[in-house]
Amino acid sequence: MTSIGTGYDLSASTYSPDGRIFQVEYATKAVENSGTAIGLRVKDGIVLAVERLIHSKLLVPGANRRIQAVDRHIGMATAGLLADGRNVANRARDESSQIRTLWREPPTAVADRLALYAQAYTLYSSVRPFGISTIFGGVDKTGPSLFVVEPSGVCLGYHGAAVGKGRQLAKTELEKLKLSELSMREAVIEAARIIYLVHDDNKEKEFELEMSWVGDETGDLYAPVPTDLLADAEQKAREALETFE
Repeated sequence: MTSIGTGYDLSASTYSPDGRIFQVEYATKAVENSGTAIGLRVKDGIVLAVERLIHSKLLVPGANRRIQAVDRHIGMATAGLLADGRNVANRARDESSQIRTLWREPPTAVADRLALYAQAYTLYSSVRPFGISTIFGGVDKTGPSLFVVEPSGVCLGYHGAAVGKGRQLAKTELEKLKLSELSMREAVIEAARIIYLVHDDNKEKEFELEMSWVGDETGDLYAPVPTDLLADAEQKAREALETFE
């Protein structure tokens, strides 16, 4: 069977003869063209990190963030189309509010609800799939949880996850870590190192490192990584990059 759409890529509701939905594959390609985002689930919490590429020197530093708060105990990081990420973040906040108010389920159940939302956008010809992959991280009474929602609506739980352009190298580095033994502060250092490492393949573009965490260090409240710790992590990441072989 052909790997080209040849008319079967005009609608997200149309299968190709070999069982593919090309619009979903194109959405995944949009994710692969974006900066890398990673999530680490460690023994006492969650750490999220994003490589936010700077496309213009005229942009205000810190603008167009790809890490956002969903709930007091949940955060999300996206790779892909920025506007789609904002839409999903708003939906996630609505879902989280309903879950807490009506059903009182664990807040991390929001990932499953968002997966259903994303999957609904692959069923109708009048809409297109979201061009983002989203990493959700949060804590509840069962401990820290980390999930990834893909453009297809697939939602899987992870100990360490990576999405975006540098995901393969990031996954390789994550697999080398003993995540269940790391503290949140150690995870911040490792996450910064991995983001700097994957960006080394894309040197021609400048980037800003975004990081947030939730767990024992924050009293189970979702928050940005403190400025001094972030600066220290970036410094160690640059030093590690110089010695990387």
